[in-house]
Amino acid sequence: MSINESLLLIAAGIGVAFFAWRSFNTRRSANEQAERTAIEDAARVEAERKAAAEAARAEAERKAAEEAARAEAKRKAAEEAARAEAERKAAEEAARAEAERKAAEEAARAEAKRKAAEEAARAEAERKAAEEAARAEAERKAAEEAARAEAERKAAEEAARAEAERKAAREAAQAEADRRAVEEAQRLEDEERLAVDQAIARETERQASEENTRRAAERKTAEDARQLAAASTATVAPAKAKTPEETVVMVADDSKVVRVKTGRLLGAQHYQVVMAEDGLDAARQIESALPDVLITDVDMPGMSGLQLTRQLRANAATAGLPIIMVTSDSEQLRGEAHTAGVNVLLGKPYPEAQLLAHIQSLLGGQSGA
Repeated sequence: MSINESLLLIAAGIGVAFFAWRSFNTRRSANEQAERTAIEDAARVEAERKAAAEAARAEAERKAAEEAARAEAKRKAAEEAARAEAERKAAEEAARAEAERKAAEEAARAEAKRKAAEEAARAEAERKAAEEAARAEAERKAAEEAARAEAERKAAEEAARAEAERKAAREAAQAEADRRAVEEAQRLEDEERLAVDQAIARETERQASEENTRRAAERKTAEDARQLAAASTATVAPAKAKTPEETVVMVADDSKVVRVKTGRLLGAQHYQVVMAEDGLDAARQIESALPDVLITDVDMPGMSGLQLTRQLRANAATAGLPIIMVTSDSEQLRGEAHTAGVNVLLGKPYPEAQLLAHIQSLLGGQSGA
């Protein structure tokens, strides 16, 4: 029984009691028996009512207890259901989270694979780009090297051409200088020849006087020799003198003009002429091949004519070499030249015939020695 039904029963009981009380009051004066009966009935009714009420209350309480138990069961069932639902939802959430986690891991793995593939593709692209760049760089360097080699070849050709032109120009300039030197030498030679002719006239007069004196002395010497030869039983055959073609004359002078001029003079007389640019050059050449006569200047760079003479006289292999020294200050150097070992000292300018005569005289002295 529900609470509403209990209340209805109570209300009904109250109604019944009210009507009984009203009936009792109405019939009070009629009959005490009736009243007593009524009271008894009322009491009985009240008792019944109370019993009914108690029963209703007990029923109501039972129903209430049942309802409460049912409600509690429903609550517990609801709570259990809610808990189960929560657990289900939690499990679903956990499953969803796990699925999401696995999906995320799978996505991350797939993303990692994708990125690895992209990185590999990028690395491969970079490698190919690097190889292409290296190839392009190698081709560029090869092209540059080829261009450089071509430029160097052209530069070498240009340098060779320029060097050839420079050599040709130098040779042309040298030829021109030689031509001018020869012309200058010829002019100087003409001037010297004029001066020499004048000097020759004076020298001829002096030599004529000396020649007369020498001839007188030679006549006396020849007379003495004939007398000595007549008294001697042995005869000595003179050595044969070298011809000019067999005679080597070295000209040592730092002036090319002098070397050319003297060489032409000696060449015209068929002598073999060897040129030396200074004293050192003459000393080196004499070590290799000894000439028959040396004509040397005094003042030369490196080694002077006097130093060259002293060196030759100090060497037994060259001590007997005839030496003619040419100087513009013959009187001042005469004593020093004689001490050094010079055979003939010629002062500039000198007659060409005088130089040739001294060469023949020196060679004749060698053959008769």
